[in-house]
Amino acid sequence: MGKAKKAPKFAVMKKMVTSKAIKQHKEEVLNPNKKDLTKEKLPRNVPNVSSALFFKHNTALGPPYRILVDTNFINFSIQNKLDLEKGMMDCLYAKCTPCITDCVMAELEKLGQKYRVALRIAKDPRFERLPCTHKGTYADDCIVERVNQVPGVPIMYITQHKYSIERLPEATIGGAPRF
Repeated sequence: MGKAKKAPKFAVMKKMVTSKAIKQHKEEVLNPNKKDLTKEKLPRNVPNVSSALFFKHNTALGPPYRILVDTNFINFSIQNKLDLEKGMMDCLYAKCTPCITDCVMAELEKLGQKYRVALRIAKDPRFERLPCTHKGTYADDCIVERVNQVPGVPIMYITQHKYSIERLPEATIGGAPRF
């Protein structure tokens, strides 16, 4: 068997060594510690972010935790037979104060008899009541507005009949999932 013939390469040029490239190479070899001045003159664009945010986690958050609760969170807690305050304490290993806004209370009252258990839980004196200044009773916009005021706020949700936290530096404590 013979050797396979290679096809000719079209439009290939040999790399030309210029005098400028030779000078740069000599400078790099002779002065390896010399800093590149062109890189130093460039302005640095550093965003103004809180130093408490570390990998998008807010490390400034600490106990006692104030947890903003919405209508669905209360309803799913009832469906999963979870005590809100006890479940939150088991998840975070710290004292927790559930907070509820006026618009969430109004939303629960509007839902009627089917959600009377959720309304009775929301009226618990252990819950901190937060006043709302906006018009209407749409709770989602109010909660999103409040949460966006503090960057890096973790979100609590229910998985496997227990509370879990996402976006927390110690994401493996409590019932949080392990990624």
